[in-house]
Amino acid sequence: MPLTPLLARYDNVLLDLDGCVWVGDACTPGAAQAISELRSAGKNVAFVTNDARRSPEEYVRKLWSLGIQASLEEVVSAGGAIQYVLAERPKGTGAYVIGSSAIFRHVAEAGHRILNGTPRESEADVVVVAGHDELRFADLTPAIQAVLRGADMIVSCRDRTFPTDDGLAPGTGAVVAALEYATQRTAIAVGKPAPQIFLTALDRLDGGRTLVVGDRLESDLAGAAAAGLDGAIVLTGVADRTQAQAAENPAPVKIADDLHSLLVAS
Repeated sequence: MPLTPLLARYDNVLLDLDGCVWVGDACTPGAAQAISELRSAGKNVAFVTNDARRSPEEYVRKLWSLGIQASLEEVVSAGGAIQYVLAERPKGTGAYVIGSSAIFRHVAEAGHRILNGTPRESEADVVVVAGHDELRFADLTPAIQAVLRGADMIVSCRDRTFPTDDGLAPGTGAVVAALEYATQRTAIAVGKPAPQIFLTALDRLDGGRTLVVGDRLESDLAGAAAAGLDGAIVLTGVADRTQAQAAENPAPVKIADDLHSLLVAS
């Protein structure tokens, strides 16, 4: 099937995952076909997500399980952005981590010593935060103590919520808000809307004009603008039509009910 006229302007499409390609464990309507049509038309595709609960390998496996072809190089997560930022810091720095096993791996691969579970965890030089399903209230205490001692706080994103099969759930931003309130310190967020995650994705593509597609105005749309890219909004996640239509500075180049209707001509 042909693509919509909008896609004639672009060589690359960067797709958000939660709320855009899928919600929970199910694809949004027609998403798998839409992505297949993009590839058939010769468009370059990458997946850019603030959700750092999974490793890039796990994201690739989930995409394939939903009938969507993807390679490891096409997936850029906020966890990868955290690893990139930490790799620029002195090696061997002590880190306290709030996050999934994927985040622990990113921190270790950046060359830092993970202090969780040791007597020195509250003496970490950097606190790394990414929301995850096993978060405990007690995990916040060493993080607060380390930040009050002078540790930097690097977080995956400030997303307040993320969409699930059962509705919206607390996002990393809710955890970050608690830590910032308790410490009166400001965290450094490396995921969307910061531009680095988009620029990392673009480094893996062949150049050309790029469209970002997501469901959030404050992260997907604002992040695209920060990276100098056009952004479109689909209504299968967080933003509703009234909010999307009211957005300006930046405004979306297109608003669509779902990914399929945005990309594939009817």
